[in-house]
Amino acid sequence: MGKILHLLFCILISNIIISSAQDCRSYTFTNNAIYATCVSLPVQNSHLHWNYHSTNGTVDLAYRHTGVSTSNWVAWALNVNGNGMVGAQALVVLLHANGSVQPYTSAVSGYGTALQPSSLSFDVPVIRAERVNGDVVIYATLVLPSGRTSFNQVWQMGPVSSGAPNAHPLGSENRNSVGTVDFVSGQTGAGGGVGGSLLHRRNTHGVLNAVSWGILMPMGAMVARYLRVFKVAHPAWFYIHVAIQATAYGVGVAGWGTGLKLGSDSEGIKYTTHRNIGITLFAFGTLQVFALLLRPKPDNKYRIYWNIYHAGIGYATISLGITNVFKGLDILDPEKKWKHAYIGVLISLAAIAALLEAFTWFIVLKRKKEEKQQEPNGAYGSNGYGNGHSQAA
Repeated sequence: MGKILHLLFCILISNIIISSAQDCRSYTFTNNAIYATCVSLPVQNSHLHWNYHSTNGTVDLAYRHTGVSTSNWVAWALNVNGNGMVGAQALVVLLHANGSVQPYTSAVSGYGTALQPSSLSFDVPVIRAERVNGDVVIYATLVLPSGRTSFNQVWQMGPVSSGAPNAHPLGSENRNSVGTVDFVSGQTGAGGGVGGSLLHRRNTHGVLNAVSWGILMPMGAMVARYLRVFKVAHPAWFYIHVAIQATAYGVGVAGWGTGLKLGSDSEGIKYTTHRNIGITLFAFGTLQVFALLLRPKPDNKYRIYWNIYHAGIGYATISLGITNVFKGLDILDPEKKWKHAYIGVLISLAAIAALLEAFTWFIVLKRKKEEKQQEPNGAYGSNGYGNGHSQAA
């Protein structure tokens, strides 16, 4: 019985493997071309078919990207001297709204590329493209450089606007559309993610701003609101508040600076709302620093107006900071656990704030009640001793 089950299991696994291979190999091209090798790429519903000719070091290939609508662009590229986007030698096709296709080559020199037509570092004597039933196919012949057969590869899809390619999304599939290909062995491998140092800087930018505007700023506000109620916390609460907010501002400025650098290095990629909120946060944070330097004395008649201004700008900064953290998470599109972790931090801070709010109101109301009981008789009770007894109690 055990041998029969083992045999059935092996047959099942074999069928799964065969059906997976057939999904790639069974595709029929409109020109009836047959390719000896075919691999299904790990993300973005893409497949690479090719014939390698060892006699002249060329490869005839067909890159197939499924489920593509019009007004999009599709690209597949080899990166001869590096990995990821920068340095990629790309085969590009634009899908116009009228259904026409425009294939061409483009050498990617930087993250701000507009995928403009240009020659590659190796010859491409043939390139053409078609869109059939939602599948975009790029056909090309490549003269492989330096007699090599193994390269890093990149593939992408993005929108077309006004007849020109726009920046592709930054979702996890887009970031992982990178790997290796060996045209002789037929082996492909996954890469470390598209973006390299740029993606690292984006992540650094996100962490700095999430910690500063999204966590430390609310914590500093909570210190000012709740610790000041406790007499034993005077004047320590003020210095703790200043220390936390100064740290948050410093980290936030670093995050803001990385954002400016990212913007200058990512020409054509714009997140207007995220950028504008970031600028506003920097302005509000700077105003709060100057407000500290101009803070009136407690008995100054203008102190009440300063308090209103300081609290208003502070709460606006916190609200905008949290909002921008979520916008940044939507842009970076990291694993869900990071967004869930930040939500967990906010829920924890909100729960602590709710408990402290209730407790501090209890203390304030109790003090007012005690003060009210002492007020009617002034310094002495009706018999001259009542107030003293009350104080002693």
